Amino acid sequence: MAEKRNIILFGAIVVLTISFWVSGSFMIGDKPFQIGLLEDEQTELNENLISAQILASKLDRVYTLFQENLALSQQDSLAEDASLPFLNSLTDMLDDLNIQLLGIKPKDRESKGDYYKSPYVITIQCTYEDFGKFLAEMERSPRLITLDEYEVKNGVERIKTNVREEDLMDQVFELNLATITLVKSKSKAAA
Repeated sequence: MAEKRNIILFGAIVVLTISFWVSGSFMIGDKPFQIGLLEDEQTELNENLISAQILASKLDRVYTLFQENLALSQQDSLAEDASLPFLNSLTDMLDDLNIQLLGIKPKDRESKGDYYKSPYVITIQCTYEDFGKFLAEMERSPRLITLDEYEVKNGVERIKTNVREEDLMDQVFELNLATITLVKSKSKAAA
């Protein structure tokens, strides 16, 4: 009786084992391998998506660069000697940084081949730290701006006339900067 029960139990184990392996090969098969391939493909596609998003953001910057610096003709407001949009953004930038504007003197526009250079002499009063922040803001500006030179007006006579150290913190800076404006050529517009 025990022998018959052991044979039935052994047969049941063999049948269950065979049915497990057969059902596993039909139901699961090579699906883990396919899942691995799909995960690799998904990783590659995610990397491509991230690259496309980075490229798209840079193209937006290029578009902004052209939008802010391309004049359609020589009579466009961007190509004028004293561009009001630039002067407004400059004064807003100075106000945001609490920098005192002492003077702005626009100079005559210069033609440099495919672009115009509109120079300005700007005199401001601020600390060195605020001056550095101002230069960083100008660099981040969508407008093409060149800083040709700057001078710090802190001569000996200034030190002699100010007795308090707090009065010496603010310096007078004179900047020679220029905006660059690309002008759309007529020959390319006709083509």
